[in-house]
Amino acid sequence: MKIHGTGLLFDNDGTLVSSLDSVVRCWTRWAEEYGVTAEDYARVGLHGRPAAEIVADLLPPEQVPEAVERIAALELEDVSRGGGVESLPGTARVLRGLPRDVWAVVTSATRELASARLHRVGIEAPVLVAADDITHGKPDPEPYLLGAERLGCEPSECVVFEDAPAGLEAGRAAGMWTVGLATTHRADELKADLVVPDLAGLSVQVTDVGLEVSAAA
Repeated sequence: MKIHGTGLLFDNDGTLVSSLDSVVRCWTRWAEEYGVTAEDYARVGLHGRPAAEIVADLLPPEQVPEAVERIAALELEDVSRGGGVESLPGTARVLRGLPRDVWAVVTSATRELASARLHRVGIEAPVLVAADDITHGKPDPEPYLLGAERLGCEPSECVVFEDAPAGLEAGRAAGMWTVGLATTHRADELKADLVVPDLAGLSVQVTDVGLEVSAAA
C-alpha cells in the first residue's frame, strides 16, 4: 500500500524515540509517593495520553496540580541524568530525508519534556505540538488538527505515525491517514491504514507532488 500526502505528523515516545525505561522509573516513584497502586493504573488509559489527564483520573481534584508538577519534575530530572532515552530504528534515516517544512512532532508530553527527550537524541523538530498547546489530548483529534494547521496542510493530506491506539484514534478522528508502529503494542492491537514494526520498516519518498509512504521493500 502507498499513502500519498503533503504533511507528516509524528508522535514522539514510542515512535521517534523510546523513553520507556525513564517513564516506568519515574511513574513508579511517583505512584509510591502518592499511594497509587498497580490496580489504579490498570483502570485508566496510560500510554499516549497527557500526564495531566492521567493524574486527574487517579487522584482527587485538589491533589492534581501539585501531582502533575511532581511527575513533570521527575521526568525532566531523569532525562537530564541520561534517562534511558534513545532513538528508535529508522528515525534518523526517515527524518534526514525530509524537507523541514513537511513534518511535525505531535506529542502528549509537555513542550519542555518533549524538547528535552528530542534533544537527547539529536532531533530538532521544525514544528512541535505538545500538551501545553491543546485543551483535549489524544484520542481527541485536536493535537493532530493543530499539527496540520501549523504545517499549513489539509488534514486529509496528512499522515500520522503512532505507536499507541489512542494516538491512532486521534489521527483517524482528524480525517488523516494513519501508520501504526508496533513498538509498544502488538500489530493486531493497532488499527491503521498501514502497520509496520517501526520506522525502519517504512519507505518515505519525496516526489514532485508531495510525499509517498509505503512499507519498505
